[in-house]
Amino acid sequence: MFSLEITGLSCPVKMPKAVMFDFDGTTSVLREGWHEILTNYFVTLLQATPKGKTQNAAELTQLVHRSIEPNIGKLPLFQFYTLIELLKQYGLKQHGGQIADAEFYLADYYRSLLAVVEERHGQLRSGRNPDELMLPGTVAVLDMFRRRNVKRYLVSGTEQEFIRKDCELLQITEYFDGGIFGGTKDIESSSKKAVITRIISENGIKGSELISFGDGQTETREVKAVGGFAVGVASNEDTLDGINQWKRRQLIEAGADWIIPHFGDAADHLTEIEHCIFH
Repeated sequence: MFSLEITGLSCPVKMPKAVMFDFDGTTSVLREGWHEILTNYFVTLLQATPKGKTQNAAELTQLVHRSIEPNIGKLPLFQFYTLIELLKQYGLKQHGGQIADAEFYLADYYRSLLAVVEERHGQLRSGRNPDELMLPGTVAVLDMFRRRNVKRYLVSGTEQEFIRKDCELLQITEYFDGGIFGGTKDIESSSKKAVITRIISENGIKGSELISFGDGQTETREVKAVGGFAVGVASNEDTLDGINQWKRRQLIEAGADWIIPHFGDAADHLTEIEHCIFH
């Protein structure tokens, strides 16, 4: 079922000249399950600490959820800076050989996550329909913006090399005429804030002429900060239907103007979005 909830501006201030899409959870569900994998990884490490041994798994899971949430949408490395701080709080010494660096933990976590992603990549190479690993209506909404001559960007915290590979296998690379931007070793220049600044500058547009679609607070806040119009995609990545209430609350808190579960799976839903945007 599709629904459009207005929580801020009822429509863009101006006709959009550029549109920015987040990737994981907004366009693609190739990494569906990442949150659980990351949570379990944090909890396992914390359970081995002096303080962690005195707490049950449920308490640690709640702590980890609260710690992970602020970094969603940022480069994955930020999650592991947070992990290091948690390990220190739980009794380990950073300079006593008990705590590794953030890059080590990121690589260790990626081994579990990429096993899931590679399996899905293999399914795509074997002929699985790419639509099954994207949110409903993704290609249709990209076609809509292409038809309207709105420049299209994909901006993600996931590393650039992974995002480009994902897009090729999902057969959506051609839609992003403005470019595909993922994380790089240059954290500052590859942040969503920096890419938004670049989009505005290279197109000679105002912030109010930028519209974004994302399921995280990071892109929502950054787009609103420049006066843009932010559509919050409160997606259920496992079922691809209905509103994810946790995402909805996070997106409203970040200032999202609309809340949608996905892009719709019928022509009338896309018509509703198009009419509201290009009023």
